[in-house]
Amino acid sequence: MDLEARSLQPNVKAVLLAKLREYKSDLNNLKSEHKRLASANSNQAARDDLLESGMADAMSVSANQRGRLMILLHGVDDNISKSKKILTYMSRRMSRNKWIISSIIVILVVAIALILYFKLSK
Repeated sequence: MDLEARSLQPNVKAVLLAKLREYKSDLNNLKSEHKRLASANSNQAARDDLLESGMADAMSVSANQRGRLMILLHGVDDNISKSKKILTYMSRRMSRNKWIISSIIVILVVAIALILYFKLSK
């Protein structure tokens, strides 16, 4: 088109070349806008893909973490019950030791009192 417009008469040639430059600039603007929109769409699609895969990964990680926490919680419950048994056993043993020591002290006091009674009575 450019070559055809240059070969015409000068008065028509100027008008046609101006229109041709205008059309070329419009075409270049439309091409750049198309590229921008296409890249925005591809970026949006890539972003959506990443978000979807990220959500799927997050869900699977969350499920794995929940399962591990449940197992850990059961282990903690078992440990707490064992600790409770140990503490009750220790408390019973401590109480029994108190009674044994108290009994020994009472027996010694009675023995000392008997020894003093017999020593002082003669």
